Amino acid sequence: MTVRNYPRSISDILSDVVHQFSTLVRKEAQLARAEASEKITDLALGLGLLVGGAVLLVPALVILLQAAVAALIAAEIATVWATLIVGGAALAIGVGLLAIGISRLNAAQPIPTKTIEQFQQDAEVAKSQLENDYGAPNRTA
Repeated sequence: MTVRNYPRSISDILSDVVHQFSTLVRKEAQLARAEASEKITDLALGLGLLVGGAVLLVPALVILLQAAVAALIAAEIATVWATLIVGGAALAIGVGLLAIGISRLNAAQPIPTKTIEQFQQDAEVAKSQLENDYGAPNRTA
């Protein structure tokens, strides 16, 4: 394999490399910002809806639990036992919902995975181009 003659000077080539590299870095930074913004927006919306729902559900839950206790008392179960039964059931359901919610929040990591993958691909392409341009053992001058 022989070395090709290029009509451009080395300074022109280096200037293009620097320009393309700066453009690449700028585009990757824009991608990272957009992806992070999208993930943060999704998390904020989800948390806002969660808080709003919790605020509205607390009074409704209290009323329903009182009604359940009253129903058990009407079924001739002692007040203490009726309260313990309803409270225990509510506690079990609440712990289950908290566990599910925590696992979902842990799964929604605000890490820009697309950007990281793109950086890795860019690094691999740049490395292979450098190896092809400068590391080929079969070149003759």
